[in-house]
Amino acid sequence: MFSIWNMQETNNIEKKGFLSRHITFPFIKKLEDAYKTFSTAEKTIFLILLLAILIISAILFSKLYSSMQKEVPSKGGVYTEGIIGIPRFINPLLAVSDADRDLTNLIYSGLLKPTKEGGLIPDLAESYLISSDNRTFDFILKPNLKFHDDKPLTTADIEFTIKKAQDPLIKSQKKSAWDGVTVNVIDEKHIQFVLKQSYAPFLENATLGILPKHIWKDVNAEQFTFSVFNVEPVGSGPYKISKLKFDSARTPTEYKLIPFEHYTLNKPFISKLNIRLYQSEIDLISAFEDNEINAIGGIDPNIADEYAKKGFKISTAKLPRVFGVFFNQNQNEALLSSAVRQALNMSVDRNILVNEVLKGYGFPITKPYLEDESTETRPDIEGAKKILEKNGWVINTETGFREKKLKDRSLSLAFTIATGEKNDLKSTAEILKNQWKEIGADVSISVYENGDLNQNIIRPRKYDALLFGEIVGRDFDLYPFWHSSQRNDPGLNIALYANMQTDKLLEELRLESDKKKKQEILSKIGTEIEKDTPAIFIYSPKYIYIADQKTQAIDLGYISLPNERFMDIQKWYKDTNKVWDIFEDKN
Repeated sequence: MFSIWNMQETNNIEKKGFLSRHITFPFIKKLEDAYKTFSTAEKTIFLILLLAILIISAILFSKLYSSMQKEVPSKGGVYTEGIIGIPRFINPLLAVSDADRDLTNLIYSGLLKPTKEGGLIPDLAESYLISSDNRTFDFILKPNLKFHDDKPLTTADIEFTIKKAQDPLIKSQKKSAWDGVTVNVIDEKHIQFVLKQSYAPFLENATLGILPKHIWKDVNAEQFTFSVFNVEPVGSGPYKISKLKFDSARTPTEYKLIPFEHYTLNKPFISKLNIRLYQSEIDLISAFEDNEINAIGGIDPNIADEYAKKGFKISTAKLPRVFGVFFNQNQNEALLSSAVRQALNMSVDRNILVNEVLKGYGFPITKPYLEDESTETRPDIEGAKKILEKNGWVINTETGFREKKLKDRSLSLAFTIATGEKNDLKSTAEILKNQWKEIGADVSISVYENGDLNQNIIRPRKYDALLFGEIVGRDFDLYPFWHSSQRNDPGLNIALYANMQTDKLLEELRLESDKKKKQEILSKIGTEIEKDTPAIFIYSPKYIYIADQKTQAIDLGYISLPNERFMDIQKWYKDTNKVWDIFEDKN
């Protein structure tokens, strides 16, 4: 098909010029003939126009080419987040501080994993089956599971972890969740949990991170809290430790993490994840201002408000946290009056509290669980005054506060709010004090350091009223907070509430797995508690997270604890590539 050209033929082609080589189109021939007749000026204009056409065509082609491509995440990038505190127990059984839980969430994985929608999905588990009586839970593991040290992860590791959680000598925070649960290892991939009695929210326990038995098996209970693997852990989560940095006093200052290629929910995109440790919020904010870190979370709403005004992207997450004032009717006689508690409830302006204390990063609530964010609440000052007057509480003209005449004395409408030292709690207490002053209540405030508040005020129940927050959990299991059996320490019924009908409903709630029926029971519980008014529910704050604009796919959704902001970290990315849509990885 090809002829061998001689030198003469080559010379003839060179004489014909560039446009006519091998081209026999009549249009090109005429264009070349016309070009030869142009003057020098006309040739210059022609070449300029031709160059312009070529450039415009190239630009249009480039845009067309780009429009047919899709930007997708790619591996790479460095992400540095700052957190407050020094982790001591990066261990799913021992983690107590936010710093502990943050790193535990990144390094360990469980049978199930929470989602931003508030549900649970398989992580180490491939599937699971629940018996009709909600007492037996069977889990089948995914194939080829591994720990960060490349050792296999089997049901033996899961059994080991739960046995350690149940061991009273370990003193794990997870012990109560696993008490009375029988663990049956069927084979290397099949494990079964049997409960003594039905408990619908049990699935939440399956998010517990799994310890590697081959590392921890020789660590006895006395040594468990002192093991080096509490600060240099090995798990099976999305990231593993590549380097740990210390200061001159051998205190950890930074954890450098890299993706775990065998993570069950796909290897993370971000190639280097650094967690830097700071002693205070002031240090954390300073580091963020100096661009030493890319992200900060859990910060004061006032600081977040300032960053929002500067144009920073603020991400928020709904937290199952309920803040309110819990009354101790055994401590203060005035609070025994249902009329007083009802009037105090009616006079609270929750919208002011949300706007002034939380800067809008939260929403008002009137129930012991999270309601729809659009729920509207309005104070009724005049209605509150009428209820008090109708029940004999009148203003003392000398003091300006209300009192009630009893047979042998006068009872003042006075009580003290005990609360913690956080700014938002102190501000809330001050606003409540002023709002309740309007209806004639004499309110004082006592602020305590957190440890002191817990040990010396809450546990012995030594308070008139307690401004406090409760974490009600993803399943809204209200039993620990409102069942009469939980009134005394270590129970969490800090309102010392007792109601037989409510107790029955709380017990039913624990047995029910149908979402619609659970909501119906919750509503009945809310109605009963609202009728008795053992507490005044105020607001639910949101978790606040600020990250640099280059980091994509951060969608916090619904989290039960701050550490769950990392639940989808394998999807976060900083770098991108452009690919034709047909070549995009859909997995």
